[in-house]
Amino acid sequence: MFSFLRWALVAWLVLTSPAALAEAPTVAAASSLQFVFPELVAAYRDETGNDVRVNFGASGNLSRQILQHAPFELFLSADEANVRVLEEAGLTEGEGVVYAVGRLVWLQARGRGALPSSDEPLAGVRVAIDAHRAGQDRPRIALANPEHAPYGVAARQALDHAGLWEASAPLRILGENVSQAARFALADEARGGLVAYSLALAPTVAEQAEHVLIPADWHAPLVQRMALIDGAGEGARTFYAWLQGEQARSILERRGFEPPPRDDAS
Repeated sequence: MFSFLRWALVAWLVLTSPAALAEAPTVAAASSLQFVFPELVAAYRDETGNDVRVNFGASGNLSRQILQHAPFELFLSADEANVRVLEEAGLTEGEGVVYAVGRLVWLQARGRGALPSSDEPLAGVRVAIDAHRAGQDRPRIALANPEHAPYGVAARQALDHAGLWEASAPLRILGENVSQAARFALADEARGGLVAYSLALAPTVAEQAEHVLIPADWHAPLVQRMALIDGAGEGARTFYAWLQGEQARSILERRGFEPPPRDDAS
């Protein structure tokens, strides 16, 4: 009898512990958040004592996984369209909220030639195209795949704006997501690449690379929306609310994201 009571007491303590009551939710997050997310989670953990599990990927790929009922509870996309798809499929709790606006940069390894100016941020692409046409080595230009990565869509639009999309075709190397594109941009065979500003600011990237912002009007705004997935647990709801607070927004702004438009701010 004593053993049974002792077991029952232990079981009750485990089931009513903060960890059991607030089980870490599983979050799907765009790759542009890869370097800022650990800081967000650490600040959230310090404030609430709760934790979060996260899977990074291209927003289009993550959206398709959720459509196939992957066990995510919260989706932070690098755009709005992929959240809208899930909303129309009845898989989100409402339309969600805009949590940030991203920026695109030209990123290149230090010593890989002169950094382009802000007036002509894609000068490195022109240099690479000219070298290729002259029969020299073919330096690669990295970007995320526009088929499923919002930052890849923005990169294509920026290259189109500069009249370089078609001419850069033999040089382009596509990352599965924008984080992989950043790694490709710094590879020995690359002249550089078009990636998220947030990745360029990451200490591990900044120490070996340099960047220049692409004008915001060279591509459609990178409005980043998040939404709770239908059936999300209390842990996901708590984190979702925290991400809309001042501390989270301050961290995001420091890491290269602009705040949501005022009409979308909660």
